[in-house]
Amino acid sequence: MTYQGVLTKMVSEYSQPIQYYLVFENDFLNMNQLLNKEITIAFVKYQCLNCGLNKPIYRQGFDKQCFFEIPQAADWIMRPELSTAHLDIEDRDLEYEKKAQLQPHIVYLANSSNVKVGVTRKNQVPTRWIDQGAHEAIEIVEVPNRYLAGITEVALKAYVNDKTNWRKMLKNDIEDESLAEWREKLKMYIPEEAKDYFIESNTETNLEFPVYKYPEKPKSLNLVKQQLYSGKLVGVKGQYLIFEDETVFNIRANEGLVVKLTIN
Repeated sequence: MTYQGVLTKMVSEYSQPIQYYLVFENDFLNMNQLLNKEITIAFVKYQCLNCGLNKPIYRQGFDKQCFFEIPQAADWIMRPELSTAHLDIEDRDLEYEKKAQLQPHIVYLANSSNVKVGVTRKNQVPTRWIDQGAHEAIEIVEVPNRYLAGITEVALKAYVNDKTNWRKMLKNDIEDESLAEWREKLKMYIPEEAKDYFIESNTETNLEFPVYKYPEKPKSLNLVKQQLYSGKLVGVKGQYLIFEDETVFNIRANEGLVVKLTIN
């Protein structure tokens, strides 16, 4: 069977284990059902997720021009503390920014390779944790806008990491931590404006990923450079496909590539 379409991040469903779906324009594949099957991935062309043109992808699935123009790729996406919609100040498109920024946001702790702090829209829980390959996570603060979440994250990352080590995460080189204890330790560092939004008591969410075999030395597939790759799929974690020969392919990092996927 052969499928063709533009890559966008896999859709996930919270269950034990997580269910993953690769969605193309006319097809969707349950990736869990492809485990232990031989898969060939071929690069076809680029397709910017904004304009649809065959132009090299710059970042986040967008070509360079779109990346620097559209509100979906503005700096506040990666750095929530730069959000200004709550002040009625436009960055690129105030209507879009109000919709995205003026809604409930969660500051959380997740453990994927190490304990890290992060921000997500409330409606993206637990999807955000799944995308990061976290095996456990807990909410710390629920605030009414993205700016408050951003300044809280900035304050807390002085005491806890804000990055995932992707190699460690894929190797499953993990240690269980008491995230509830971490939350209590970090409580005193929450900025004054966000203190009232601290979540006093909730429990950790535990996540189980569909992986038969973790790589000892994961090597990242550059599909544009290699053009074609074949291997047996042995796991899915975060937004990565894991193959038997320890090749890993980050779907999220390759958004905007049109690929041909053949299941042998």
